[in-house]
Amino acid sequence: MVPVIALVGRPNVGKSTLFNRLTKSRDAIVAEYAGLTRDRQYGEAKWQGRTYIVIDTGGISGDEEGIDAKMAEQSLQAIEEADAVLFLVDARAGMTAADQMIGEHLRKRNKRCFLVANKVDSVDPDIARAEFSPLGLGDALPIAAAHGRGISHMLEEALGIFPKDNAEDAEGADGADAVEGEEIVAEGQEPKRIPGPSEKDGIKIAIIGRPNVGKSTLVNRMLGEERVIVYDQAGTTRDSIYIPFERDDEKYTLIDTAGVRRRGKIFEAVEKFSVVKTLQAIQDANVVIFVMDAREGVVEHDLNLLGFVLETGRALVIALNKWDGMEPGEKDYVKTELERRLFFVDFADIHFISAKHGTGVGHLYKSVQAAFKSAITRWPTSRLTQILEDAVREHAPPMVASRRIKLRYAHLGGANPPLIVIHGNQVDSIPKSYTRYLENTYRRVLKLVGTPIRIEYKGGENPYEGKKNTLTDRQVNKKRRLMSHHKKAEKKRRDKKR
Repeated sequence: MVPVIALVGRPNVGKSTLFNRLTKSRDAIVAEYAGLTRDRQYGEAKWQGRTYIVIDTGGISGDEEGIDAKMAEQSLQAIEEADAVLFLVDARAGMTAADQMIGEHLRKRNKRCFLVANKVDSVDPDIARAEFSPLGLGDALPIAAAHGRGISHMLEEALGIFPKDNAEDAEGADGADAVEGEEIVAEGQEPKRIPGPSEKDGIKIAIIGRPNVGKSTLVNRMLGEERVIVYDQAGTTRDSIYIPFERDDEKYTLIDTAGVRRRGKIFEAVEKFSVVKTLQAIQDANVVIFVMDAREGVVEHDLNLLGFVLETGRALVIALNKWDGMEPGEKDYVKTELERRLFFVDFADIHFISAKHGTGVGHLYKSVQAAFKSAITRWPTSRLTQILEDAVREHAPPMVASRRIKLRYAHLGGANPPLIVIHGNQVDSIPKSYTRYLENTYRRVLKLVGTPIRIEYKGGENPYEGKKNTLTDRQVNKKRRLMSHHKKAEKKRRDKKR
């Protein structure tokens, strides 16, 4: 089993900084701001041949109320899950009542715990050890997480008893990483699944939307546990939380993201970081579940977020949350608005759900799988060219300067999203309406759902256009002699006829 190490402590002692240092990433948001981390953040790390899991947690102060109490519950849950606990304290600030409370809790749980004194870059380590000795957790391990000092000694103490990774398992894992995942479908054949990221890592599903539309509630409902904090307050989630899980023998990774408000409404630097992490999560996902509040309907910012999803080319599923309790007239109005304002994403499945009560949540998986399959499926050139020829035969492209646009053949240029490259002449003059016609034709014939299609045109170029005459003087003289010889031969034939 891979050991699990939890980082706990009061707020702003450097847990997220240490998390990023151990995982060699920037997954956790770091700022001079107490209480920034709220949900449990998991990361994979490796040290001297040992792979382990690190859990970043929110701070515990002992006097939590409201949302801070939910944060403390997440931290206590991480302690229960961990094989070892790194209890971080601030060497500069010294021991506080919150440190004593956390230390007492750890002693009662009888966990394998290591006291870590952070921020010793400007403090004598011996003084830090003496300062925190009353906690009864042994000598403090001095580190400076921001600069990487003392990290190796700390890991040696925390991970020394755990065995190193099995060499055969590591080799097998490396081999699995080298296989690329894709779907290849030949005409008249069933889809053939090639093992790849979808089997190893699962389908990455990003849950996005405006603040307070029920994203975290939906994540907990899909997982069947209180994995992330849910609180009746906009902006509860600040970071993008990656949560792997399995359902019906299928692997998934849920990404709970922070709500995105309009740019003019964002004033705090922390919220700006949260928005950046959300946009990065969209690009990292395979499928995006876009959550909207059914009681508020479609607002302008929803359209902006959907536009960004389309630009990234991610597969899309739309969920109208808080559908329960609405009057029939209100539901009819919302459906009419969806048809009117979301016409540009008519390829996406729309589900009417209640994340709080679980109504309709289970149906999301079918749409997620269909959208993912459509996004990564590949087709041969002959199939795509045949569809193009049929489309042109049914509705030819317009005339340009009294000349007909000719589209010769099509092939697949990429997947996720599908990119279809069409070759022809005068392609720069093809109107957008005809491109939409081709997109809809390919989507209908190939039975694609939940994924945008991109069409790229390639024109026929003259290989000699723009090239200068590079004939040598010798070649020019030879050409002149041949022309003179032909003229003399032609003159002799004319004289014989006379």
